[in-house]
Amino acid sequence: MKSKISGLIAIVAAVIAASAVSVHAEDLTFKLTNGTNSVLTRFYSSPTGVDEWEEDVFGENVLDPGETMDITIADGRTVCKYDMRFEFEEGSNLATTEDSQDLCAMGSYTLTNRRPS
Repeated sequence: MKSKISGLIAIVAAVIAASAVSVHAEDLTFKLTNGTNSVLTRFYSSPTGVDEWEEDVFGENVLDPGETMDITIADGRTVCKYDMRFEFEEGSNLATTEDSQDLCAMGSYTLTNRRPS
């Protein structure tokens, strides 16, 4: 009886381990291009439906007009749809911009000039 229980425990452990591997989150990566005439100072993202913005993805960096930056979101989640918030330098003629995208399907994202509403 003891060997049957040990065998059953081994099978259950193998199934759990296989399940854990299949739900392992992959990093989301894409190229972000600043196609505006203003410096992009902050970029926030969070899964769609989350009420608060997570940390600024840029940290101490900024994205100057015309520049492109590789973005990696490695938050350990298995979701693809994210809300994004882009903030421009103070005194810019551009308003803070928000958008939602499926980051798993997106290889690049380009910001363009928008007038404040």
